[in-house]
Amino acid sequence: MLCLLLLLAILAAYTPAIHNGFVNFDDEPYITRNPHIAQGLTGQTVKWAFSQYYEANWHPLTWLSHALDVQLFQLNPGGHHAMNVLLHGVNAILLFLLLQYATGFTWRSLAVAALFALHPINVESVAWAAERKNVLSMLFLLLAMLAYTWYARRPGWLRYLLVFAGFALGLMSKPQIITLPFLLLLWDYWPLRRTGHASGMAGDFPATQRTNVALLILEKVPLFALSLASALVTMQAQKAGNALRSTVHYGFGLRAANALVAYCRYLGKAFWPTELSAFYPYPLDGLRPWQVAASGLLLLLITALVMWRRRQGYLVTGWFCFLGTMVPMIGLVQVGEQAMADRYAYLPLLGIFLLVCWGIAEWAEARHIPGFALAIAALLALAGLTGLTYRQVGYWKNSETLWVHALQVDGRQAYKAHFNLAVIYDQEGRYDEAIAQFRQSVNPRAEDPRVHLGLGIYYQRHGHPQDAIVEYDRVLGLSSDAKLRAPAYSNLAAAYRQLHQDDQAKANFTAALQLNPDLIMARIGRGLLAQKSGDYRQAIEDYSHAMELQPTALGYLLLARAEEQAGQRTQAQAARARAQQIEPDLAAAEKAAGELMAF
Repeated sequence: MLCLLLLLAILAAYTPAIHNGFVNFDDEPYITRNPHIAQGLTGQTVKWAFSQYYEANWHPLTWLSHALDVQLFQLNPGGHHAMNVLLHGVNAILLFLLLQYATGFTWRSLAVAALFALHPINVESVAWAAERKNVLSMLFLLLAMLAYTWYARRPGWLRYLLVFAGFALGLMSKPQIITLPFLLLLWDYWPLRRTGHASGMAGDFPATQRTNVALLILEKVPLFALSLASALVTMQAQKAGNALRSTVHYGFGLRAANALVAYCRYLGKAFWPTELSAFYPYPLDGLRPWQVAASGLLLLLITALVMWRRRQGYLVTGWFCFLGTMVPMIGLVQVGEQAMADRYAYLPLLGIFLLVCWGIAEWAEARHIPGFALAIAALLALAGLTGLTYRQVGYWKNSETLWVHALQVDGRQAYKAHFNLAVIYDQEGRYDEAIAQFRQSVNPRAEDPRVHLGLGIYYQRHGHPQDAIVEYDRVLGLSSDAKLRAPAYSNLAAAYRQLHQDDQAKANFTAALQLNPDLIMARIGRGLLAQKSGDYRQAIEDYSHAMELQPTALGYLLLARAEEQAGQRTQAQAARARAQQIEPDLAAAEKAAGELMAF
């Protein structure tokens, strides 16, 4: 019944998620525009998921779960969100059962699980379709910890194999759980009390099961080996996807300072969960020395207090669970541009929830506070958190709602929010609003070449080719990624063509095609220049290649005119017939072709 109540509470808090759409924050490359996931759950998808790095990640089980969703729901976002909510519900139930099994305390365990289930900081992990990896990896981590608790009661290699399997499956969902061996050592200290150092009515294990720390560490060597393998694979995937950030823009000193402040910010949001955002940028003017010093001092004082009261084992396990499991996400190795992220707290804040619930329960017992009074206070707190969670889920309704809210949280520095809003407005044809957002989306600390590419496109679209050239040159100066350089060269060539500087236009179209021979606009652009100069053979070659990649009425009309000029009338008639098949009414395409050739 308690498990059912947990699930019902989660469904109530996350009801709006079922009606939310996808957002332009990883949902496109992960789901809606991922050609591998679009196939559904097939043998080819399974092979790709296990054999390839994609989007700077290797997490095959996450890809397969997205493919299964597409198989079941196609691209209906409601189904994808429902699966995330269901997984979060299962995680809350598993957490409750794990704590109750390991400690013997039902109500305390339920309180921890309820905080985890209903805390608004976890909304990002659940309401964001692309963050399936978070809830899925947590599922396997909790299963591994349940298996380990069972193993600790009566050690055996088959039980240990279940722990190993759960850990491996979790790492194949998201490597955030890489610290599980460390977490299990804390679990040995309390509640399992395998070291015999912690006190408290928890983990009633026979004395024969207690052992020294060295043997406990040795016992986990296979798990540490799995962690190392996962770390190496993850680093390789992130290097392949250019996800690691340069130390030029994010020096180690800044990263360490931000880590101290971020720890305290996570603590603050655990106790006062307001102003939650999809993106927390690095402070553009750096961190104040007093902020870093105060954060470091607070962490040291809490750690000292915990060690002083270490016989109360839940303090040690809770606090060091928070500190230790956050290490991979705290930013010492910077991936992405965020200073912190709500999704990173999904696992670490379990330690704080544990510490708080056990601490309050012991405090209440010592002062003989009636249980019903404690229950009423807990229900009021959970009701408040449920309301905040319900509201936070609403901010993930669509891309515009999400990023407008991010600007409300931190409008001075949310350059990524400006960029994503610009993309939305562009797609909706709101060009003036889009370019205004693009202008505000340049991060002065670490300029994003994609932003300059977008700005160039807008300047070019609005008749400012000289300004566009400046932006495209900036892209080429900032990025060595062929996926960005090729369109930058192509757009640069188009801008030069607008200025009738044909030699420079041709050189840049050629540079784009050297990087990406299948870049359609570069093929069309170079074909137009060749046709204008009388090189019909080159024009026919470029138009033909473009039409093999993406047949269009406009492209076939350009090909037909080049073939007519080259005296190839039969081929020209065939090309015009293909254009007619694609677009029976050729008037608009004929006009567009004439305008392109006359430019």
